Amino acid sequence: MSEVSLNGRCLVAGSAQGALLYADMGLSFWGGVEPFTGEVIDRHHPLSGQIITGKVLAIPSGRGSCTGSSVLLELILNGHAPAALVFERVEDILTLGVLVAEQMFGHSIPVISLGEAGFAALREVKFLRVEDARVTAFDSAPPAMAPRSPVQKTALHSKITLTEMDQGFLDGAYGKAAQVAMGIILRMAELQGATELLDITQAHIDGCIYTGPASLRFARQLVDWDAKVRVPTTLNSISVDKRRWRELGVDPALGEPSSQLGDAYLDMGARVSFTCAPYLLDSAPELGEQIVWAESNAVVYANSVIGARTLKYPDYLDICIALTGRAPKIGCHLTQQRLATLRIDVPDVGELDDSFYPLLGYHVGLLCGANIPVICGLEHKAPTLDDLKAFGAAFATTSAAPMFHIAGVTPEAATVELALGGHPPDKAFSISDLDLLHSWRELNSAQSPDVDAVTLGNPHFSLSECATLARLCQGRRKLDSVAVVITCGRATLERAQQAGHVATLETFGVQFVTDTCWCMLGEPVIPPKARNLMTNSGKYAHYAPGLVGRRVHFASLAECVESACTGLASGRLPVWLHAAEKAEALAHV
Repeated sequence: MSEVSLNGRCLVAGSAQGALLYADMGLSFWGGVEPFTGEVIDRHHPLSGQIITGKVLAIPSGRGSCTGSSVLLELILNGHAPAALVFERVEDILTLGVLVAEQMFGHSIPVISLGEAGFAALREVKFLRVEDARVTAFDSAPPAMAPRSPVQKTALHSKITLTEMDQGFLDGAYGKAAQVAMGIILRMAELQGATELLDITQAHIDGCIYTGPASLRFARQLVDWDAKVRVPTTLNSISVDKRRWRELGVDPALGEPSSQLGDAYLDMGARVSFTCAPYLLDSAPELGEQIVWAESNAVVYANSVIGARTLKYPDYLDICIALTGRAPKIGCHLTQQRLATLRIDVPDVGELDDSFYPLLGYHVGLLCGANIPVICGLEHKAPTLDDLKAFGAAFATTSAAPMFHIAGVTPEAATVELALGGHPPDKAFSISDLDLLHSWRELNSAQSPDVDAVTLGNPHFSLSECATLARLCQGRRKLDSVAVVITCGRATLERAQQAGHVATLETFGVQFVTDTCWCMLGEPVIPPKARNLMTNSGKYAHYAPGLVGRRVHFASLAECVESACTGLASGRLPVWLHAAEKAEALAHV
């Protein structure tokens, strides 16, 4: 018997049914779902260990990485995708992956959003059938569905105002690649509710990450169509150090296609940059500049810290926009949609070290979902750009929001009232030091004090971080048994060499890897016998257990250096968590 029958908004048409996998927490497909098996590998997620293949997956939205669209494309083309996707709200990143599969490769799955009440009604459902804009729930496996005709490309019924050039792209006047790109842009713009497009000044491409054969197949198709970018375009970290992957012992099965994928985007006219921190480049945008960036931490930094304007663009939509120079005029491109709707108050926990900001970003992201917060209580703490980089990367890992404000710190939040646009917040949260202690323990997954490798540079290390680390390492030498590896961009490495920091760090025993970063690195850069990693990155502390199957010690940069010299994590809490630890102990007496 049917228990629930609901109408929603059809994001991608189609019909399917299967056992329902339901969670009330968003899921990043990059770092959260294994693209070749369909297993949920986010070890912090309630669906961890479940297989999504052939199931109807119901999650409020995606979260975290922009590369989720690429992982979903892999799953669709290799036969390990869910039967259908059900969201609480319109979800850009994962829906875009389905649209690309449909528009370019003739494969698809149905995608629907149900709204808050409709989504919540599925919590106890066992089996679900999706038919375009309708879902029907069953308490036992329903009868087989009647077969439907093969997937057809969803027709575009757009009310978007097009310029003469936009229409020219759509008509093929600028080539096949730009024509297909404009079609995908308009499909996404329609789903987002845009009524026109805008010009952008630059792009940063995240789709150059190799997630499997589908990612290379997509890029090569564009190259075969003679695709050329129309705006200055930088490339995110790729999956290997392009110049040294053989020297580093990377398996050619990964190294060759990863390098070929980078070449494909260079063939389209992108710049050799290969960094997940394009805000560290000389080409970084300015306040108010309209840009198209993908890579979750870069998007959040650009919007929040620089005050440039970009959506959290999915992989593949990024290059489509770079090929046309046109983006949907929606979301964080518009002043009103950059306003905070949440207020989050942070306690004064005293003197801080650099581990505070990634931990706080991680915790704030968990509270936000897709909502933009204004954080209050840091007005007199004077966080550095490196602190804000670490905060934003961790925030982007656990939230789906494209930006944050920090009252008295970030450029559009001189006051709380300005960040909120003069309106009261929809919700307000007060974070306690006990809340932060709980998140500290969540990120510290290692069960023994041993440290086998110290992993730094997620996001890519900056020149100032290299300088700070060099001061901490001056005159010291790490244990031979502990690997210490920094990932950074080529431009940063050159500047650090000129400043003398590289020589100091190499004397300490640091290895530098460029072009890629820790979300892509595995063995042998991570020693095969390594069991516990140590990092000062909230982002990597979250992702590493699922991505590389290692447990993590999370701590400050200074603690990372000490552990590199001793081979052990001290287990000391930072001073700013001591009061929380005492309060917790008293509560258990």
